[in-house]
Amino acid sequence: MPKVVVAMSGGGGSSVAATILKEEGYDVIGATLELWPSDKLAREAENFGSCCSQSAIENARRVACRLGIPHRVINLREIFAQKVIAHFCREYSSGRTPNPCIKCNRCIKFGALLERAREFDADFVATGHYARIDKNMANGRFLLKRGIDPTKDQSYVLYALTQDQLEHTIFPLGNLTKERVWEIAQGLGSAIASKSESQDICFIPDGDRPGFLKEYVPQAAEPGPILDREGTILGAHRGIMFYTIGQRKRLGISAKEPLYVTEIDQERNAIVVGPKREVYEDELIASELNWIAMEELRRAIRAKAKIRYLHQESEATVMPVTGDKVRVKFKQPQMAIAPGQAVVFYDGDVVVGGGTIDQTGKMATWPK
Repeated sequence: MPKVVVAMSGGGGSSVAATILKEEGYDVIGATLELWPSDKLAREAENFGSCCSQSAIENARRVACRLGIPHRVINLREIFAQKVIAHFCREYSSGRTPNPCIKCNRCIKFGALLERAREFDADFVATGHYARIDKNMANGRFLLKRGIDPTKDQSYVLYALTQDQLEHTIFPLGNLTKERVWEIAQGLGSAIASKSESQDICFIPDGDRPGFLKEYVPQAAEPGPILDREGTILGAHRGIMFYTIGQRKRLGISAKEPLYVTEIDQERNAIVVGPKREVYEDELIASELNWIAMEELRRAIRAKAKIRYLHQESEATVMPVTGDKVRVKFKQPQMAIAPGQAVVFYDGDVVVGGGTIDQTGKMATWPK
């Protein structure tokens, strides 16, 4: 049987993935990634039980021992710092809202890890993601599909995978429900089954994003004005990197009605706020495109578009424009479209492709 390297975080999902592949007869190697670029972050990860901590490594090692498979700890600290953390800081410093999981998946778990796997003469890498891979026999392209459990589907954060990465990846959990995965995890031990799921941002284990950004890019914490749509100064902000589109809390200003961040203006170092209706927009421009179901977009298509991981996808028309960009026109205005986030296009269960949101258009009508 083929050899596969399984990324084992010490949690239930990746442990179950390794278990399934072992039972199916694969030659399995377990691998836990060391990603923290500093000892301080590593200690914080340990305190909060985050992935890649020492306890996570020990959990993964115990599961590997139980399965009778070798276990490796792979140091990817430098590339993680360069490709994921530095990108995260740059984007927030520019007033954009990145999704570091997408960058990590493409560059680390299915990039650097796949390269290491090939050094072990492995044919595949595998993770505990809830997604599926298929192949279009008509054109030979590998397809990325949603996991069958809609409450756990992670295809959104995998849209940037290349054809080569998809060809050499296995998602053992894609056809399972979270209840079935939990049942299998129970058999691996209470410590594995009870381990909480990874944090939204794994390298900020305490969840203090503003504190993290202030420490890593203090020069970007430059105060500036909070403005309304007409340019009237309503207050002062403490640095554009601490704010996101659609944010309502912690603005430090009072008004007759709730105000939301509607724009982050880096040139003026300003935060623009307005009532909720001004947060809705019906179109965007995206770049840094990655197409999965097709080689490129040659004409306008209809698709379901998703602008955030936990956002409900909505009907849209996707149109090619010059400079490897697309214009996305939504049937209904969407709340808080944020530059820096990803927009991912679906045709049923199939991920057609996606890209990074660059610009947003003007809100057309107030949604009913």
